[in-house]
Amino acid sequence: MRPDLLQAELGPGARGYFTTRGARGGRLPGGTDSIGDPYAGFNLAAHVGDRPEAVQANRRALEEGLGLAAPGSAAPGAIAWMNQVHSALVARAQLGQAPTADALILDTRNQCGPHGRGTSARAVGVLVADCVPLLLATSQGTLVAAVHAGRRGMLDGVVTAAVAALVAAGADPSDLWAATGPSICGNCYEVSEDMAQQAAAVEPACRATSRWGTPAIDVAAGVHAQLERAGVGHMHPGHWCTAEDERFFSYRRQGATGRIAGVAIAGRTAGGQAGASSVTRRGQ
Repeated sequence: MRPDLLQAELGPGARGYFTTRGARGGRLPGGTDSIGDPYAGFNLAAHVGDRPEAVQANRRALEEGLGLAAPGSAAPGAIAWMNQVHSALVARAQLGQAPTADALILDTRNQCGPHGRGTSARAVGVLVADCVPLLLATSQGTLVAAVHAGRRGMLDGVVTAAVAALVAAGADPSDLWAATGPSICGNCYEVSEDMAQQAAAVEPACRATSRWGTPAIDVAAGVHAQLERAGVGHMHPGHWCTAEDERFFSYRRQGATGRIAGVAIAGRTAGGQAGASSVTRRGQ
């Protein structure tokens, strides 16, 4: 089972990827390619109603595809996840735990050995189905972060909180690499006039007009504006719309549905490239 991956630019020291709902090699884990199944495809979220064993199989296939786990290995996974609640909370990554947060920071500088000490996490992940998945890394790749930036989180400051946490850990904002992945675009995220005005009062850059000429919010534009104000030196925006592109899960398009992931991997040496997977370069 091989997940289809979109490569994110995270600089010389880290690796980043965004998943799609598709996979190479035919039938997906757990037979989730049935017609009418809202989770059909490579769903990685355990909280949306999909079968736990299917989600676990998908997560394992993702780690194998990223070179973070040997095929068939019974060893614990290497990606740390979080319990996302549309907040501005930031937490430290701990493998096997899912802290309540919307930004997860991994610091590998105090780890020793191939899997570190205390935590063996080698990557952090974020789950989305329209919200903006934001990945951050230092040039050395020893500090990485995964951020869930939905409308509420973006307006409440999760982006700036994540950057501030990295700076507090010793990062220089000008040395940070940021990549945003598939999310709903401003043309598709139609909202009420009141909601649009309230959002624009907090973050003017997110004000948009939908393709139907109605009020809308461009969450990604708000995220990019906040990264720029925070002094982030290297920004690489994604240009995929989850509502328009059926390669991705979209809550706005589908309602009940699965989640794609963004994954930031600390360091480029561990695991090498995602050679077992189909990797699409940014912009394709």
